[in-house]
Order: sequence, then C-alpha cells, then structure tokens
Amino acid sequence: MAENEAVATSTIAVHRGVWTQLAPELAAMVAPPVSVSAAPLDRSLERPVGPWRKGQLARTRGNMPVRRHQAVAR
Repeated sequence: MAENEAVATSTIAVHRGVWTQLAPELAAMVAPPVSVSAAPLDRSLERPVGPWRKGQLARTRGNMPVRRHQAVAR
C-alpha cells in the first residue's frame, strides 16, 4: 500500500439530533434524527512524520521485518 493511500483525506462526522416537533412518547419510539457531514482534513496543522516514526508505523503494519534489540552484555 502506498503511503498516500494509507492516509485519510477527509473526516466524516455523525451528529445525533433531538425531535422537537414530536410528543415525547412518540419520539421515544422512533430513531433520533441523524445528520452526516464530511470535510477535507487540513494538512497544514499536522506535524511532519520523521523517518524513525515512519519505520515504527511500518513495523506495526507488519510489512517490515522486526529484529530484537541487541542487549548490551553486562
């Protein structure tokens, strides 16, 4: 997977509303109104990812070999 494919380009939010024109007894029986919004992410607010962190993220994805740390002899 390419690096640009692994990064989200937008954010999606779901907002739960409240019925205002229904009686409370009827509103309790139906699902609340839901609105969904989507917006592009603002990349200017993110910190740049350093090479060490990129390697760390790649290891957690499982596409890089992982070696144990070499312990210093005592």
